[in-house]
Amino acid sequence: MTDQTSDALPAGAGGDPNAPRANPLSRFLTATEIDTRLLGMLAALAIIWIGFHVYGGLANGFAAFLTPRNLWNLSVQTSSVGIMACGMVAVIVTRNIDLSVGSMLGFIAIVMGVVQVNVLPGILGLGHPLIWILAIAVGIGLGALIGGFQGALIAYGQIPAFIVTLGGLLVWRGAAFLVARGETISPVDETFSILGGGPYGAIGSFWSWVVGLAICAAIVLLLVNGRRQRKAFGFPLRPIWAEGVLAAIGCGAVIGAVLLVNAYPWPRGIVRRYAADAGIEIPEGGLFISHGFAIPVLILAAVGIAMHVLMTRTRFGRYVYAIGGNPEAAELAGIDRKWMTIKIFALMGALTGLAAVVASARLGSATNNLGQLDELYVIAAAVIGGTSLAGGVGTIYGAILGALVMQSLQTGMVLIGFDAAVQQVVVGSVLVLAVFLDILYRRRSA
Repeated sequence: MTDQTSDALPAGAGGDPNAPRANPLSRFLTATEIDTRLLGMLAALAIIWIGFHVYGGLANGFAAFLTPRNLWNLSVQTSSVGIMACGMVAVIVTRNIDLSVGSMLGFIAIVMGVVQVNVLPGILGLGHPLIWILAIAVGIGLGALIGGFQGALIAYGQIPAFIVTLGGLLVWRGAAFLVARGETISPVDETFSILGGGPYGAIGSFWSWVVGLAICAAIVLLLVNGRRQRKAFGFPLRPIWAEGVLAAIGCGAVIGAVLLVNAYPWPRGIVRRYAADAGIEIPEGGLFISHGFAIPVLILAAVGIAMHVLMTRTRFGRYVYAIGGNPEAAELAGIDRKWMTIKIFALMGALTGLAAVVASARLGSATNNLGQLDELYVIAAAVIGGTSLAGGVGTIYGAILGALVMQSLQTGMVLIGFDAAVQQVVVGSVLVLAVFLDILYRRRSA
């Protein structure tokens, strides 16, 4: 059997020699199978970044957006919303919604703060190495329980997800206030705080290169394995040059990210304290210590990979898309929609608990207002990333890119001095526009 490649057919539809040839861009996208919506999001992100950078230079006399420092901080700020957006994809794909994630994050953060500040030190002793581990376990476990409980109300109580999670938005915010009596819980465990980023919450230059090269190797192996699988099952193969382009784009992006995070040095004051503690003499030109990848970013990357595999390579993921595509047909096919709903919301809750770990660790404390309006950013990130509110469509990488777009808008508006009211107007407008574009896209695809 001869190998078929995706460019074996003429550019005309169905290989018709009389059909008009597609333009070079269309042929390129067809050969590489790059998602056009992904390109659209990347283009929008580039416009936002360049626009804020240029505007900042013209209005304030300095351009501060496209700098290693700002982009590094932007990646850290995106992490907690991105983690929750990965779970929101599964929720929205099944034609549900979760409006409670921001309040859940605040409540879980308060509980974790109380556990590691007021409870565990009295049992295990101050500074015990198990404190941060147990606090994380409590946070993720509590999130899964809350999510599963809300899922049970939706599945077995036949209460619409909108109502259940809208109630949760109020209940969990109020519960956070009651647990902490409105106080800020601090300071969190020192090891726990590392998970929030900062100079000590990053892996440095060397390990960033190790991670980057490992990802590049994984990209090449995935492309090789994907080609082997297509060949084994008789599917059309991408041209060799297209495989090379995909490998070059993926590895180039990873190497660029490594160079970027390694270009952001530790602050001078922290470098001086570090050098004094380590007995290192600072040279005349100063000591350059790279941050490297922040731990929250690595957590987001791990969640993204795990969720992508779960949604595209497992029975659970197939059931999620089947329920979203046609709930009645999925139930007739033997899928237990009620039990799946509980599992999906429990997964959403667990990821919210993990996001609470990152958010409270980054702040170094737990406050009642933590996570306020995060539900808006999480839903907007999923929708901007291509998840359809009509159900059945959504990708994990799209949601992460959507989170980066939302956080870029917020950070850029803060840098150029927009007040909070303008920020809310912009975010709300972007959400409506994203839904409108999704409707147009589905109409064209129908």
